[in-house]
Amino acid sequence: MNFPAKLDDIRVDAPDAPAHVPKDVIVDIGFASGGVPNDLVDPYEPFEWLNGQDIPRLLYNAPSGMGAMAAAAGGGMSNGNWVAAHYEDIDRIYCDNEHFSNKGTAEFQRLIGETFPSIPLGLDPPEHTKYRMFLTQFLGPSTITRIMEPRIRETLDEMIGEIADKGEVDMAWDFARVFPVRIFMSMMGFPKEMFDDFLEWEWNILHSNSLEKMQWALRNVLAFLRGFIAEKEKNPDDELTSKIIHGTTQGRKFTEDEKIGMVWFLWLGGLDTVAATISQMYRRMAMQPEIQTMLRGHPELTNGAVDEFLRTQPILNTGRRALKDFEWHGMQIKAGDSFTALNVAGNFDATRFANPREFDPTRRGNRHFTLVGGVHSCLGGHLARRELRLLLDMWFARIPEFRVKPGADTTVFPGLMSIRNLPLVWDVK
Repeated sequence: MNFPAKLDDIRVDAPDAPAHVPKDVIVDIGFASGGVPNDLVDPYEPFEWLNGQDIPRLLYNAPSGMGAMAAAAGGGMSNGNWVAAHYEDIDRIYCDNEHFSNKGTAEFQRLIGETFPSIPLGLDPPEHTKYRMFLTQFLGPSTITRIMEPRIRETLDEMIGEIADKGEVDMAWDFARVFPVRIFMSMMGFPKEMFDDFLEWEWNILHSNSLEKMQWALRNVLAFLRGFIAEKEKNPDDELTSKIIHGTTQGRKFTEDEKIGMVWFLWLGGLDTVAATISQMYRRMAMQPEIQTMLRGHPELTNGAVDEFLRTQPILNTGRRALKDFEWHGMQIKAGDSFTALNVAGNFDATRFANPREFDPTRRGNRHFTLVGGVHSCLGGHLARRELRLLLDMWFARIPEFRVKPGADTTVFPGLMSIRNLPLVWDVK
């Protein structure tokens, strides 16, 4: 696949673009959205030039054919969207709550007529703050250490033990797809037998690009979640779903919309983000075995390695919406304009990261955007990091140097869709 390499390669005519958008910044940035596969060791390399000094600080992505669906789900893509690819500008989009809003984000439930918000992601401060504070008490480092780490270790011990003497595993399908979802389901208290249904529903909502399939999946998952909430109302336990629905904020109990809004948001965000990260992480180590050697010999680098894997694998570009009219980089921004923060470029901005394409687990101040930034930074970030750290530690303790199985396809979608299958092999002693 030959990716675009300069601005003229992606400039397009877009007669439906808003009148206040200059024609010379209108582009088709779809190639950087994770939908086009490649077979590079660093699959995000084709997007590097987008944050170059000669690239306008703001581009405008032409209206999308998926606009109606995306707009209904809070994506705001029906008339196109501004694109920021430089680190400094992405940072502003995430942190400037006076000019940029996250309200209405990831509200796929609108596609079937639901009106509750996705909480707290789809809310802005100060409304966002109370829900974030409530949920953080269950997802902070100390709670993860006390409650979740023993479960993570137990799950990893079982899963690694099942494959260690086999000498091979499909890392994407049989391990990465399973491990974080088992942890998430345990944390929420969801029944294990829902595993396959959950993944099928989630895939149809996020990846099918079919309105009919999305609506079918949404009806199924929301019916399940409401039934599960009702059951936990009657029979509470010590898991997170029960703690949410029996919780309080500002001295009152949560409403039904608040309960489903929080549980739905956690369900949507808890199924495939870590799975995609693990698949790409192991692909990189298999194709660049010197990383394995370095981490095996220096386990003290694991923490830094996890954030470097995250930085070099920004699986999502994320969006915001302008709250008011203002001027930025010479462009007239109108209230309601949509923005995409192009993390696949910003995470490699040389003005922020020295030698940005180099994998460096000793990197200091590794403030990347893979877990977003500002008040809406990933609520499950602490859990994700802990899962990845423990995975590396326990894997290297039992599995020798691994490699891609000869003849296996190593193409990857550099985004959330990531890798469907990744057969790895190692020598069993």
